[in-house]
Amino acid sequence: MLNFGQLVSTVQQNCHISDARYAGEYTVCIFLLKMREFYRWENDIPYSGVLPKNDIGEWLHERERLWSDMESLSFAPLPLDQGGADPFDSDGINRELVPQGYVYSGGYGRFSKPHFFLGDLIKTEKRGGYTVYITACEYARDLVAPPAMMQNQVIYLRQESVRRYLWEKIEEWRWSRTNRIMQRALSGYRLDDDLDNALDAMVLNESESMILHEVGEAMAGEHLGPAWNDMLMSLASTKTEIMARAVRDLLADNLSTLPGLIDAGNEAALHFYFANYTGMRKYLFPEALNAYQSWVDSGHRRPLLTLVAEATPRWTDTAQTMLHLYQRQGASAAPAIEALLEPAAKG
Repeated sequence: MLNFGQLVSTVQQNCHISDARYAGEYTVCIFLLKMREFYRWENDIPYSGVLPKNDIGEWLHERERLWSDMESLSFAPLPLDQGGADPFDSDGINRELVPQGYVYSGGYGRFSKPHFFLGDLIKTEKRGGYTVYITACEYARDLVAPPAMMQNQVIYLRQESVRRYLWEKIEEWRWSRTNRIMQRALSGYRLDDDLDNALDAMVLNESESMILHEVGEAMAGEHLGPAWNDMLMSLASTKTEIMARAVRDLLADNLSTLPGLIDAGNEAALHFYFANYTGMRKYLFPEALNAYQSWVDSGHRRPLLTLVAEATPRWTDTAQTMLHLYQRQGASAAPAIEALLEPAAKG
């Protein structure tokens, strides 16, 4: 029979190894914020609970010592009934775990960082030919826990991570209260009256947005093929990689996320989407915020529909051009790709 405790321990060990190798990729501010929430998760502290500063400080030092000891280790195979399993063979591992009510994922994220998690399976869906695993309680995870990921035609939607992500956004807004779009997004949830129920409602609503985005990622992948991931790997840890990921996000959102939210009339999710329309996406395509403001001012969805109709071919063509540059020049195509995108940001 499955030794679940040993499985959890092995997955968490692989998470520590990944964190040890990649924690230095984050700015000090982002690193400390992520560590605070990781401490909250490890110690099962509710979002309304105050984090003990002294304990966190000691825990940080202990975690850095642990990482120092584990950085050079190899990822361990997962102990399953069938024997040791490659930690990146999510499909094979889930053939054993899903019938027992668990879901596992091992894959790569930004900066090619490996991400691993193990959680309870609460629901399985089919979306456009893709399997969607929706999980709740997480038994093992790494420092950065993506709320949703696509791997090999499977979408992993992690509701515990969605909840944490939303809480971080709420806290960020409460500290400054300068993001008027976020104020619109949060206004209907009555956060001050009942935080837990408000978060539950937000998790359900924003989970749909995240599933739509991952479906869009899959659709974008069908357009771009495996060469896109080869390009990202060759550009890892560069500004060009960040720009390329933003281009694919823009394509995915205009193929699936925005059309889905517009068709459903999901105004709260649309406000939340544009409240978080920041960073490289905003830099490359600021016109999207103009369309959003036109929708708010007019109350008609036509500006958003026009945005999607114009953006989809634009970012499809842009991504294809980036691929052609990479296929001709390899990793040395980075300056040409940046030059291609910079005029788009200034146009």
